[in-house]
Amino acid sequence: MKKSAALYARVSSERQKEEGTIASQTALLLEYAQAHDLTVPPEWIFEDEGYSGAMLARPGLERLRDLAAEGQIQVLLIYGPDRLSRKYAYQVLLLEEFSRHGVETIFLKSAAAETPEERLLLQFQGMIAEYERAQIAERSRRGKRYRAKAGCVNVLSGAPYGYRYVKKSEHSQAYYEIAEVQSEVVRRIFGWYTRELWSLGAIARQLNEEQIKTRSGQGLWERSTVWGMLRNPAYQGRACFGKTEACARQKITRPLRQKGGYSRRSSSSQEKERSQWIEMAVPALVSPETFALAQERLAQNKRLSLRNTQEPTLLQGLLVCEQCGYALYRTSTRTPRRQIKYYRCLGSDRYRHLRGPVCSCRPLPGDYLDELVWQEILRLLRTPQLIQAELEQRRTESLNSSPVQQRQEQLQRELTRLSQQMDKLLDAYQEGLVTLADLRKRSPELKKKIGALEKEQQNLKVRAVEDKRWIELSNSMESFLSRLNETVEKMSAVEKQKVLRAVVKQITVGKERITIHHSIPVGAGCGSNESGSYPLCTRSQNSALRGAHCGGLEGTIFHHA
Repeated sequence: MKKSAALYARVSSERQKEEGTIASQTALLLEYAQAHDLTVPPEWIFEDEGYSGAMLARPGLERLRDLAAEGQIQVLLIYGPDRLSRKYAYQVLLLEEFSRHGVETIFLKSAAAETPEERLLLQFQGMIAEYERAQIAERSRRGKRYRAKAGCVNVLSGAPYGYRYVKKSEHSQAYYEIAEVQSEVVRRIFGWYTRELWSLGAIARQLNEEQIKTRSGQGLWERSTVWGMLRNPAYQGRACFGKTEACARQKITRPLRQKGGYSRRSSSSQEKERSQWIEMAVPALVSPETFALAQERLAQNKRLSLRNTQEPTLLQGLLVCEQCGYALYRTSTRTPRRQIKYYRCLGSDRYRHLRGPVCSCRPLPGDYLDELVWQEILRLLRTPQLIQAELEQRRTESLNSSPVQQRQEQLQRELTRLSQQMDKLLDAYQEGLVTLADLRKRSPELKKKIGALEKEQQNLKVRAVEDKRWIELSNSMESFLSRLNETVEKMSAVEKQKVLRAVVKQITVGKERITIHHSIPVGAGCGSNESGSYPLCTRSQNSALRGAHCGGLEGTIFHHA
């Protein structure tokens, strides 16, 4: 009987991805599987292209671990231990996890770890790979820092707009050379911002109207580009090294969540304290006084920005346009009689996008949409039967999922067959057909197989644990709904916003309908939505935009958000 095997391959850089090294890994693994009579389904070939081995959150690895937990994989083929992870602790964690689920892990570039000595050698390989990675990173960091203190601008890897980067030669070090045409543009930008008090958007539009080329000469001027230039200390004659540092990703943004919550970069960057920057002398394009005035105005604009919410709204931060994926923000206009508040899509603003609006979503009346969604949320929460029915449906689906059930049936057949073999062996011994020596030789192997299958079957029997988890979730929902119904009539706008954010993950606005993605809170109170919350979705078929058909939300449909 052929064993079922899964393959895992990984490359960490875009260059390796382009060179096709991950395809060569997969080809070698498939050759090994074919030579050793292993069956590899096409959907069991997991690849992570461009993901670092120092992180665990990789899409292919996550799917592989889920499949191993279901008990379907018998053998896992990997090119080398460093392809699984470059951290020794992660290697141990993953190998123990695979072993616990009955998966045999085979590395092509490592001896099979069957004896204690071989397992020790495998662990040493993991530690050496992790040490090499840390050593290379630390040497590179220290070397760049030393060269920056010596004033070598080549550690900056290029020159900003307004300069030309002259490479290192036999006779001189690398240096910045002023580009006359671009430097004049830089001086005009600082003059517009500090003396004429132009906004960033006005500066970008002026540069585009004059058809001034950007640094690459291909794109258009953006407000973020102008903002970065105004903050660059190189223009006052002091280029800085080490302005930012890598840090752990603080949150999953909406674009990242729409892609599945994974990123090829496990970290983000944050600005260091000004005292930690290393300055290097370069030719100045503006005076220190002009640069300091620009920094003062940038700080003042940030403090007085209209984005600092003065009056919170119910749906703030929850509305997303179905057409373009941009968020909807709250704005207002004033008539002679009153002030009108409404929600507007960021993609529909012409001034935000240099090539024109990317969305045709029309504004929505704010008070109407707030009340519409709030009443629908109250209707849903005051009908706990809908939520309980949905929870029961999810519970049934999780317990009766096809892969788990198939593996349970397969285990039961194997246990029945081995039990029959053990009974036949005992009957043969009682009849004198098998000697005691043969019985002692064959029975331990059968008992070992039966024990392994029973242990795997025990892992799959999660009904008691699932029942307990669903009971706790049900009790949590009942407690939450009872507290909510007691105080719902006396809530302020801020309190309503907290409740809404506890039970709603996102509200998608389309041309003809609004989709409310719910998230059932399982914690002790009405806090923010945690990763353990359970996603649901409520939809409306009514028109969501301004018009004659603005009615209430009708039917409720539950499904995974």
